[in-house]
Amino acid sequence: MIQAEQQAFAPDPVVIHMVPENRALCRDCGNRFEAASSRCPSCGSPRLVRHAELDMLSIAHIDCDAFYAAIEKRDNPELSDQPVIVGGGQRGVVSTCCYIARIYGVRSAMPMFKALEACPDAVVIKPDMEKYARVGKEIRERMRALTPLVEPLSIDEAFLDLTGTQRLHHATPAETLSKFVRDVEDDIGISASVGLAPNKFLAKLASDLEKPRGFSVIGAAEAKTVLAAMPVGRIWGVGKVFQQKLERDGIRTIGQLQTMESVDLARRYGSIGLRLAKLSNGEDTRSVEPGRGAKSVSSETTFRTDISTLDTLRPILRSLSEKVSARLKKSGICGRGITLKLKTADFRTTTRARHLADPTQLADRIYAAGEALLDIETDGRKFRLIGIGVSDLEPAERADPKDLLDQSAERRKNAELAVDRLRDKFGKSAVELGLTHAAKVAEKAKKT
Repeated sequence: MIQAEQQAFAPDPVVIHMVPENRALCRDCGNRFEAASSRCPSCGSPRLVRHAELDMLSIAHIDCDAFYAAIEKRDNPELSDQPVIVGGGQRGVVSTCCYIARIYGVRSAMPMFKALEACPDAVVIKPDMEKYARVGKEIRERMRALTPLVEPLSIDEAFLDLTGTQRLHHATPAETLSKFVRDVEDDIGISASVGLAPNKFLAKLASDLEKPRGFSVIGAAEAKTVLAAMPVGRIWGVGKVFQQKLERDGIRTIGQLQTMESVDLARRYGSIGLRLAKLSNGEDTRSVEPGRGAKSVSSETTFRTDISTLDTLRPILRSLSEKVSARLKKSGICGRGITLKLKTADFRTTTRARHLADPTQLADRIYAAGEALLDIETDGRKFRLIGIGVSDLEPAERADPKDLLDQSAERRKNAELAVDRLRDKFGKSAVELGLTHAAKVAEKAKKT
């Protein structure tokens, strides 16, 4: 199944001008050999890695290929040669899609109706986040067995620093990474792409060069040459809006930035100008931070029909707040930043945020903050999506200290924790608040 995906999506090879090649590494059997053959003399595989700096590099970025869709195909082999889209219903968006679907132009975050216009024969599957999280956790634990320096970026990608692990694994970082992705593919049934480089920025770029099942290396010697032809949007932190600003200023490629003085870039763009100067030349001093983890926890839903009334939106917001609260409690974290997300019928997204005095993991406080923001935004517009999120995350022990000014806050906290205990013992539907129940009733009514 994984090989079929690779054959269906075979991007043009990326040519990297390197200094003279070193011993080749076979990605399929791990053999190292000196010969300049185009195939491994042990297993005959053409999937080789050659690079003069291969045995000197230790910063990696691992990114699972079309993660959600790959899991669905693994669990249902009948989907192996079919275009698969994981996402919401007709009014939702694409969470991810397999590489076969990408041939038709389907992309993540694309409205579902546009995705189905591009690929009408696609199999659409509703996301199963709990299943994906289990697989992601299994892969993450395997990463941590390689090195304690693992910095997660999302459920399916992370930076790794394998400096000093050669004695532990009796292999170079490149050999260790090659074995890791083989084992993940064999044992878990998910393929991943690897980028190996002298720093995080170049490693992230490298992992995108040859997907799926890629293993790309960008060394220090050729970094500037590789970067020169890339669009400025490939630089970490340069979003669409800033990319457009750079293009209006006549800067379209990273190579153009390389010719500019850092002082001039700083004068034009402030602190981000200094970052552009460094990254455009392949310089990145950020270390791999194992404690980084998630930046926020959120939940959202897309409606079957647009909603404009506050009374209808409130119970949905309460239900989402409970989901976010449950995830925070399960993960042992809390947060003080509350963000409300709304998307109008014409796909315009609005976000509103506020900061709490103390971090929380309680649904009651998350909902109260979100409701206050929602009350301001419900002005007759029709919404197709609502979401709530918690950011500025901290350890759970800092959550919800006693409020001396609000004596009822402690009672509400204890009541919510009591409900949590009942739900843990008897199931999620054992206790339902009026607002949460109203949201479920409304959802059932839409389905009938």
